[in-house]
Amino acid sequence: MSTTPDTTATEASPPDGSTPDGAPPGEAQKLPLFALLALATAVFITSLTETLPAGLLPSMSGDLNVSEAATGQTVTIYALGTALTAIPLTAATARWRRKRLLLTAVAGFAVANTVTAVSSEYGLTMVARFVAGVAAGLAWALLAGYARRLAPVPLQGKAIAVAMAGIPLALSLGVPAGTFLGTQLGWRWAFLSMTALTVVLLVWISVAVPDFPGQEAGPRPKMLRALKVSGVSAVLFVTLVFVLAHTILYAYIATFLDDVGLGDSADLVLLVFGAASLLSIWIVGAQIHRRLRQLTIASTLLVAAGAAVLAVLSDSTALVYAAAALWGLGWGGVPTLLQTAVADAGGEEADSAQAMLVTLWNVAMAGGGVAGGLLLDSIGSDSFPWTVLVLLAPVLVVVVASRAHGFPARRPGV
Repeated sequence: MSTTPDTTATEASPPDGSTPDGAPPGEAQKLPLFALLALATAVFITSLTETLPAGLLPSMSGDLNVSEAATGQTVTIYALGTALTAIPLTAATARWRRKRLLLTAVAGFAVANTVTAVSSEYGLTMVARFVAGVAAGLAWALLAGYARRLAPVPLQGKAIAVAMAGIPLALSLGVPAGTFLGTQLGWRWAFLSMTALTVVLLVWISVAVPDFPGQEAGPRPKMLRALKVSGVSAVLFVTLVFVLAHTILYAYIATFLDDVGLGDSADLVLLVFGAASLLSIWIVGAQIHRRLRQLTIASTLLVAAGAAVLAVLSDSTALVYAAAALWGLGWGGVPTLLQTAVADAGGEEADSAQAMLVTLWNVAMAGGGVAGGLLLDSIGSDSFPWTVLVLLAPVLVVVVASRAHGFPARRPGV
């Protein structure tokens, strides 16, 4: 999963003072839910395309005649596609109409998932996954910003939370459903079902989502300037290490569960994880306006608690499910928390900071796939939760230390 808004995301409202949906300032403001749900579905498809192999590693590796560690690199190559192209493609398409760009990105998923579904060659599958990652780079460069522009200023945080609900939905419903479908009919049908959903989404966006102009002509933003803004570096560090920790475990969760005797229950464990993630994003959406710092600390501790249970008590089936719930409760709101934190910290450089966040997010996803594969081959899957605990220690230190900037006790404007 990767996140960054479009290059005009920080525009709070149109220059005439009306709300983004055209309502005059004096009228009651509300969220354009039908359009936001289309964006949430786009987030769902993006997230599910990225993580679907996690529940299908054994069957995919058998059909492609490669090891499970090698199949795990389908997550890595996807993340690399996003990490390598998000910033240059965002800059190159900055002046495109937003709706045209979103439709192009979504169409890219349809093509990539179809090729993945029919491919019998590992090399071709990796190319398709890379293309899917490129499409994700375009999509993530739009989605959060699009959600902000659709909503009146007081509701922009909730608008992002609605759009980002696609992430826990993908984890709670998509990955378990894809795993079940892959078990019953074969993993290729899971990817073909993604293509079918994407076609529906293309029609939905065309009908329901309003268009916005791209960036006006002018000098390109200098990405590295954002690093000099107080607090941005702290948020980016937390993003890199937190996502790395999560991915090392999540990308190989099917293998980990198989090794502890719960391979046949992977879909149910992922369902518990995703349901807890849904609860997490609801809590974050309701409380982020005033409690971003506290929520970020709580998220870190909850994921660490889940990893600790998996590290020492994975011989108990009930405690594995409990650990999945703790993990999901901590992780679900993290994308919204980090997006909001980097936008707050970035100020006038928020666009550049967000573009750097999406790049580092996907660098971490790629690194997690590689590191997890190395750990699996050299030590075994039982090393995953211990690695998560080690990585989350500096995350917690940085969040707690960034009281003035990055994760402040009081958000700007609150």
